[in-house]
Amino acid sequence: MAARGKVLGVGRDVWLLGVLGAVALLLVGYLVMDRVRSEDRPPEAAAAAEGSAPGFGPVGDLSRRIDGDPLARGAVDAPVTMVVFSDYRCPFCAKFSRDTEPQLVERYVDSGQLRIEWRDLPLFGDQSRAAAVAGRAAAAQGKFWEFNSALYAAAPDRGHPEFDAAALRGFAEQAGVPDLERFDRDAAGADFDRAVGSDLLEAKMLGVSSTPAFVINGYPVLGAQPLDVFVDTIETAAGR
Repeated sequence: MAARGKVLGVGRDVWLLGVLGAVALLLVGYLVMDRVRSEDRPPEAAAAAEGSAPGFGPVGDLSRRIDGDPLARGAVDAPVTMVVFSDYRCPFCAKFSRDTEPQLVERYVDSGQLRIEWRDLPLFGDQSRAAAVAGRAAAAQGKFWEFNSALYAAAPDRGHPEFDAAALRGFAEQAGVPDLERFDRDAAGADFDRAVGSDLLEAKMLGVSSTPAFVINGYPVLGAQPLDVFVDTIETAAGR
């Protein structure tokens, strides 16, 4: 356990250095991207973000704050946003989903203090990408988070689960996706490839190469850290 903690600590330090280096090298790119994001936001969301956000860490504001975004949970004007880069075949992502995320939702999301925005980062082959597309197919019918929870609830503690079309349909059924035939078509099609690829590109630009990874109002957190790490970072981001 100690050795694993040391490895995670080294990995976190290396990743943080990579993030800071990426920020320095791509500063102009971030400014342009931030301007584009601001222009794409609804006026009320942009005003809320400017008025209530207490400041951002070294990575900057990665939030999209799109009202009605099915891959986000929490108020669009929440003062703190946590962007989550995750892979459905990642055991540590599953651990976060099962053990930590529900507590953050109860403590911060439900009270309007935190918004969680999902980003697909499929790192473990074609099945990871297929699961990411399937998640988007569930989102198209308003069942993204239900699908997300069902899939992670069934994940093993170690190793990478196998996801064929039948398994993904099974998770969609558990999630209550109303039209399973449509889900099958969407999951097998190419309509969501661009959205998944966009998330992957964003992660690469930031230097994120492992999952789960989090950016909380610009403050990076790597791995399925204990709840206290997330609480401390959210409180810091909120200016408390």
